[in-house]
Amino acid sequence: MAAMTLVEDFCPVPDIARTDMDAAVESARAAVGLPVGARVVAAMSGGVDSTVVAALLHKAGYDVVGVTLQLYDHGAALKKKGACCAGQDIHDARLAADMIGIPHYVLDYESRFKDAVIDQFADSYLKGQTPVPCIRCNQTVKFRDLLDVARDLGAEAMATGHYVRRAVAGNRSQMRKAIDHSRDQSYFLFATTQDQLDYLRFPLADLEKPQVRGVAAELGLKIAAKSDSQDICFVPSGDYRTLIDRLRPQGREAGEIVHMDGRVLGRHAGITDYTIGQRRGLNIAVGEPLFVTRLEPETRRVIVGPREALLTASLTLEETNWLGEEATIVEAAEANIPVLARVRSTRQPSPARLALIDGDIRVVFDDGEEGVAPGQACALYDPTDPERVLGGGFIRDTTAVVA
Repeated sequence: MAAMTLVEDFCPVPDIARTDMDAAVESARAAVGLPVGARVVAAMSGGVDSTVVAALLHKAGYDVVGVTLQLYDHGAALKKKGACCAGQDIHDARLAADMIGIPHYVLDYESRFKDAVIDQFADSYLKGQTPVPCIRCNQTVKFRDLLDVARDLGAEAMATGHYVRRAVAGNRSQMRKAIDHSRDQSYFLFATTQDQLDYLRFPLADLEKPQVRGVAAELGLKIAAKSDSQDICFVPSGDYRTLIDRLRPQGREAGEIVHMDGRVLGRHAGITDYTIGQRRGLNIAVGEPLFVTRLEPETRRVIVGPREALLTASLTLEETNWLGEEATIVEAAEANIPVLARVRSTRQPSPARLALIDGDIRVVFDDGEEGVAPGQACALYDPTDPERVLGGGFIRDTTAVVA
């Protein structure tokens, strides 16, 4: 393969502090844990993180193959800044792979992405849920379909730019938080199965974001200063309601805004305008702050109440995944084991217990939890080792502390 050289479009970025390149390469080699020369597929989104992964693995002596997914329309993608797997990002990934000196493939996954992520996103809002599309994307298109491609290419592992750690204990792979907790993405990867985790590698686990940009600058990559992608890559300007209205116009059916005590306070123009915990934009005035506490898509009612009504005592999990020592999450729930439960990526995990109640897997919080909504994910961590991910599931329903 061609040696790594600087080209005009990939120039040094002087304003970013350099990092120890040898240490970064050794860290990547340790994360991969395979003999030098082994084939590794690098998932390249066109951003800083995945590009640095590909470059580090190449410098570490691996046979690297770059793969980029085109997930939605090129025309729309080219107009959107801060996206991933879009037109400009595909161009950046292709240019980076050429500069690094590795083969690069672009796969058209637009149809799969629409079915598994975009349609599910719209359907969730129609059901009164709050979806997390990045988790669905990792769970389906990236960590299921793309892994199959990597195996077909004869790779012994697939590496990504996610900030999460993979460790091996005995004969099992563990998922652990990245060293940079401000960048940790373990919440978004709770659905990674044991088989997938055995095959995946995360070479950035021991690096902080400034160090990653420093590596990119040291290598002369122009993307060293490139902005990070936004969470919902396929929603132009963050206006997800316009997308939902186009895909599911039935969500634009009017209904009542009802206080939890039964009073009708007003009307709304569509249930998809609301999420659990929302305060702004209710367009009602009753002399006290009110929040959306429940959505009833079957009656098109938006239920509101005081903030204390948002406190959740427990939640039910569905579509679960388990990475703990017990054979299944059902066994863990039967044992009523303690866990740390994280219901949003921006919240710290809260003490709770797994329980099996009437056949359902439930998370029962020690002191209640705020900001919980059906459709969101609940990632579970080990309270005796808070860095370790035990698994989790999607939230089917909740039980409030205040009925």
